[in-house]
Amino acid sequence: MLELKHLSFTVNEGKNTKHILSDINLSINDKKTVVITGPNGGGKSTLAKIIMGIEKPSSGEIFFNNKNITDWSITQRANYGISFAFQQPVRFKGIGVKELLSLAAGNELSTKGACEYLAEVGLCAADYVGRDVDTSLSGGEIKRIEIATILARRNTQLAIFDEPEAGIDLWSFQKLIQVFEKMHEMHHTILIISHQERILNIADEIILIANGQIQQVGKKDVIIPQLVSIAGSCNIYKGVKDQ
Repeated sequence: MLELKHLSFTVNEGKNTKHILSDINLSINDKKTVVITGPNGGGKSTLAKIIMGIEKPSSGEIFFNNKNITDWSITQRANYGISFAFQQPVRFKGIGVKELLSLAAGNELSTKGACEYLAEVGLCAADYVGRDVDTSLSGGEIKRIEIATILARRNTQLAIFDEPEAGIDLWSFQKLIQVFEKMHEMHHTILIISHQERILNIADEIILIANGQIQQVGKKDVIIPQLVSIAGSCNIYKGVKDQ
């Protein structure tokens, strides 16, 4: 279980202090698919980065499997089973796709093994297994490879995805939904930052965040109708971008 207790995050802007997150209290149960949604600038991505350790909270505590991980590094959290997929994935000049997948898996993968993970995210393995993770890959391709690395990590207990639909084509998005459903069947805990309707519809629970605070937590059949009514202001249900 992931527990956030009185979590806040502030930044200094000159003489002023800006409150990005204020007194967040939240529990996410194991083996659930949870989607965090809400208006742009509401603090969603910041919260995801704090859980991963990319950002440090100004106050409050984070517990995972009853351990206080507030002061843990990104590496410690990753080793403990927390994975993170960026909205804009990092490119690694000089690192091949097969090598990256092997690093994620923690052992040298065979070409067949690497190809299996690439196939899971809808990539023709023969076209990608020998390529580098560099600027020759499109945004959609690099994002699918990043998701493949999460699948390759055998110790993943909590997988965090920051707007995974951003920049990918419709076919890739359909494959992405299948990946989430498979991870759910494998009993992973999945936390997704998203506005996308079909991602909201696979959630066991939806968390609405606005102005740095949790506005509501509930089942999708309760939350989604309310989101529809405020779609204009929250930019909910935006379409998938073309590559």
